[in-house]
Amino acid sequence: MAARIGPVTAAAELGNTSTVVRRSPLVDPAATVGLNVLSSSSNLLAVVSGSMEAGQFLSPATQRFPVAVLGYQAAGSLGIGRPSAPGRPVRVLIGSRWFTVIGIAAPMPVTSDLDWAVFVGWNAARSDLGFNGRATVTYVRAPDNELGAVATVLGPTLYPPAPGLVNVTQPSDALAAKQAAQAVNAGLLIGLAAVSLLVGGIGIANTMFVAVLERKQEIGLRRALGATRGQIRLQFLGEAVTLSAVGGLTGAAIGSLGATGYALWESWPPTLPVAVIAVSVLSAIAVGALAGLHPAIRAARLTPTEALASP
Repeated sequence: MAARIGPVTAAAELGNTSTVVRRSPLVDPAATVGLNVLSSSSNLLAVVSGSMEAGQFLSPATQRFPVAVLGYQAAGSLGIGRPSAPGRPVRVLIGSRWFTVIGIAAPMPVTSDLDWAVFVGWNAARSDLGFNGRATVTYVRAPDNELGAVATVLGPTLYPPAPGLVNVTQPSDALAAKQAAQAVNAGLLIGLAAVSLLVGGIGIANTMFVAVLERKQEIGLRRALGATRGQIRLQFLGEAVTLSAVGGLTGAAIGSLGATGYALWESWPPTLPVAVIAVSVLSAIAVGALAGLHPAIRAARLTPTEALASP
């Protein structure tokens, strides 16, 4: 019925079987509270933009067989890290019937509730679990500009006697809010990095100006011995670049060690993006070169007599 609504491009349904899933009969049923056993249509992943971590999802061919697909968090809760392989079946006890695990779903991008679910075929749920065949959740896909119109008619379409009992939500709104929050956080971090580079550049420029003032006699002596303006300019510019490179490498090393240490503390696999580290170091060098350019030009403009006459 939902799929026949004009703007809807795809629809999938889920039904709560109200049964308990366990790894073995010895496990206390209360230990798996929070895991829902849902009968699912075979096109669920396509409708909710999901994917598989391992194995395969339910298909029309497996709908009537006692097979199950575990959500990402459900697999971790049950202690299952892989689906069944030929000759090595992995099974879970749903109600009083054993189901073979044929796949583990990746984290769902639209709604995290599905990560804690165990999916079984619609026909298998009716024959093996006493499922009444009534859907409790329906997911639909429609163009963004038609979502409001679809939400308006979805309740009367799914349950005409009492449309108000149908709770219509848009998980895409939560996803959009999450993406907006991530964009704000990314902008904040970029702003902090820009301020850090600006402060570092001002520090390098100040250091180089002080160096030029304190080393006027050295500059005058080198000019008197034949050094050109370009050589003086290159000398101070090289010092500024070296200073910024050392600072950039030190900061990148401290940041990498801190991130690695925190990841190990949380038992996460440490991952260091080499490209990001390289860009950060190159950015520091570029800022140092720009900050040291004016002091280097000022040092090169000093004449030998002016520089040697300075106290």
